[in-house]
Amino acid sequence: MTDPTLIRNFAIVAHIDHGKSTLADRLIEVCGGLSEREMKSQVLDSMELERERGITIKAQTVRLAYKARDGLTYQLNLMDTPGHVDFTYEVSRSLSACEGSILLVDASQGVEAQTLANAYLAIEAGHEVVPVLNKIDLPAAEPQRIKAQIEEVVGIAAEDALEISAKTGEGVAEVLETLVEKLPAPVGDRTKPLQALLVDSWYDSYLGVVTLVRVREGVLRPGQKILMMAAGRSYKVDQVGVFTPARENVDELGPGEVGFLTASIKTVADCQVGDTVTDDGNPTQSALDGFKPSVPVVFCSLFPADAADYEDLRESLAKLRLNDSSFVFEPENSQALGVGFRCGFLGLLHMEIVQERLDREFDLNLIATAPSVVYRLHMRNGSLLELHNPSDYPDVMKIASIEEPWIKASIMVPDQYLGAILSLCTERRGEQVELTYVGNRAMVIYRLPLNEVVFDFYDRLKSVSSGYASLDYELDGFRESDLVKVTILVNAEPIDALSLIVHESSAEPRGRAMCQRLKDLVPRQLFKIAIQAAIGGKVIARETVGAMRKDVTAKCYGGDATRKRKLLDKQKKGKKRMRQFGNVEIPQSAFISALKMSED
Repeated sequence: MTDPTLIRNFAIVAHIDHGKSTLADRLIEVCGGLSEREMKSQVLDSMELERERGITIKAQTVRLAYKARDGLTYQLNLMDTPGHVDFTYEVSRSLSACEGSILLVDASQGVEAQTLANAYLAIEAGHEVVPVLNKIDLPAAEPQRIKAQIEEVVGIAAEDALEISAKTGEGVAEVLETLVEKLPAPVGDRTKPLQALLVDSWYDSYLGVVTLVRVREGVLRPGQKILMMAAGRSYKVDQVGVFTPARENVDELGPGEVGFLTASIKTVADCQVGDTVTDDGNPTQSALDGFKPSVPVVFCSLFPADAADYEDLRESLAKLRLNDSSFVFEPENSQALGVGFRCGFLGLLHMEIVQERLDREFDLNLIATAPSVVYRLHMRNGSLLELHNPSDYPDVMKIASIEEPWIKASIMVPDQYLGAILSLCTERRGEQVELTYVGNRAMVIYRLPLNEVVFDFYDRLKSVSSGYASLDYELDGFRESDLVKVTILVNAEPIDALSLIVHESSAEPRGRAMCQRLKDLVPRQLFKIAIQAAIGGKVIARETVGAMRKDVTAKCYGGDATRKRKLLDKQKKGKKRMRQFGNVEIPQSAFISALKMSED
């Protein structure tokens, strides 16, 4: 049993690549969580994908024992959080399990867009924020300038900010002392009925569903019968434990402690992130607030390359949703690609990561359609429709107006790249809201249509700024817009998987580009194939795949020219009939290539 006054729960928040996972490594090392032999870099980034890309995708937790200078041993529960804008939901969940945060800022790069966003998340969660400057061993480090920048941009006192190097370990011991002194201890009463917040869960093929909980009141023990309040299901706890970072079973978890429980839970849907876990026999009176559900902003359809894998795909998506509650899916049918699922994500990186995880962790071969966003259709009969998939687009005559989602983007960029950034945003139908300077860095705020950002905006932003620009965005409501549905027709047959919704101004170039790509991908037949892009009944672009031709005049040598003419006319009639009734079979590989190219 740990005295709650000796517990400190904290998260590390920062922009991408400012050193969160490396600092977590040093803290584990200083506290002796792992021996020198067991230690490796980014030890909390356990997913193969995280180590490969050098980013944190899932927030990880670890319990450390730290003997402070006052002679007391403190229990530190550390949450290492992601930095990318697509995983903000993961960050906000982790912060709800803590009382304090370390705001980590690169001493050479300073405050970036996500530094600001994550600092505000911590302040909103009521955290005590401890500013820490990392990478002071770099020649380009300017601690005094960055301290002033933190005060000016974030608005928290930073004159006493700690200066450390997570890479070399310099100043890390001071961080631990400051955490013990400055962060508040958790409050909670052991004698009250159990009340614990379900922070995260994942599927283990041996133990069933493993859930990560933060105990607010009461005590959680093995053998106890618990109740999931939102799901209304009861289970008997098998094991209770903590991560040190190795998995270690304990006798109990008391108020303020963070740990995991297993209870032979087979049904993935019973473990809703944000649910309250309580004692079945003596339940708590009120459920905890939980988390406001995340709103997916980017949608794409996933189909198994082999239709026989459909059930495997459904199970895999359910297991993945357990571990990533910001991802949603529902079944879908496509004429071209068969049965699959329409999936919703928080952004393009999130979409990419989910697809990659399905491929690696569940060994699935998938086809993904081009990403799209949610549109609101105001119908002439007064109803409001939400459109997730371009192929469900209703008859144009029934639509009164269409609204598309807009975002408010904050971009921080060195002064010399500002011009390129402004022209990129204007090109994407952006509206400038604000432009301010902090030293030689500009912070520009733009309103942009999400449809324009979803495609390749982030890549373009990085390339025009040589990688120095940082982006953070939030949804900023819906606005009416001149949007049209571009349908791709092959031999006058519409192909639902390739239809897209775009702004009227970019409909023609996008339609033309898709036709040109398909021309190279559709195999030639014995008759000409027309590939067209159309808006309603109006064709806006066309390409033709030439016919393969049999030499019908080969057996005619010499003689009258009319003999040849007769045979050629007969062939012409046959081709015309073929074209009328001929069915163009487009191989799946052509779809996959067309969809991949549309992402490029």
